[in-house]
Amino acid sequence: MKIEICVGSSCHVRGSYEVVKNVEAFVKDQGLEQDIELKGCFCMGHCTEGVSMEVDGAVLQVSEDTVVELLSEKLREK
Repeated sequence: MKIEICVGSSCHVRGSYEVVKNVEAFVKDQGLEQDIELKGCFCMGHCTEGVSMEVDGAVLQVSEDTVVELLSEKLREK
């Protein structure tokens, strides 16, 4: 699974660093290091909607509080 998290200025201000930390911790806790490719990227074009995270081509709007739940849902769908 490929995950990209926007670290552009708008997403950075909205908490992308905390989102990245939460995703990294979740991946480690679940033992998914070999299954998930995590990358940072710049603007996904959804600057007013929150932190943008792309999971296998689907762009989601997340926060540090919602990212683990949304990522868990995406993993269950697979």
